[in-house]
Amino acid sequence: MQVALNILHIEKTFRWTRDSMSRRQRIAKGLMKPKRTILCVDDNEQSLSHRKIVLETRGYRVVSFSRGEEALERFRQGGIDLVVTDMAMPGLDGPQLIAAIKNLSPQTPAVLISSKVRIYSHESQADVFLTKGMYAPADLLERIRILLVRKRGPRRMQHRPVQISPQIGAA
Repeated sequence: MQVALNILHIEKTFRWTRDSMSRRQRIAKGLMKPKRTILCVDDNEQSLSHRKIVLETRGYRVVSFSRGEEALERFRQGGIDLVVTDMAMPGLDGPQLIAAIKNLSPQTPAVLISSKVRIYSHESQADVFLTKGMYAPADLLERIRILLVRKRGPRRMQHRPVQISPQIGAA
């Protein structure tokens, strides 16, 4: 009984400290990294839902659409860090969507996924091409992580003064 009360007290305390500072404040203080926003587009609702769950459980913010036209309109509003799209969709398909996005923002990374084509030899502006069913979710996550790091650029070296203890080297 005592253990359960202690756990309840810890949960309440954690909730209070977590809620006392907004996410924006925690980011500003360097306590939390801002989430990256990924635009997911697929006309297959099941694939879209699966991809969204995989990405959200890894801490990404996911904006999903089943049509390329809607996704492009959302991209124009800003705040998208990376695009993951299916290749074959009615209306604006994946390669056309990526071309339109690269015209607006050439530095935005894009992943093109296809279930019909195994090797993509057409001219595409996609940074990564994956075949549905031929990759594990961990592969997609790793490629996304690498693309986002590449977009961000190298981390700057933080110059920290070196503090030498007076006891080091003393006899």
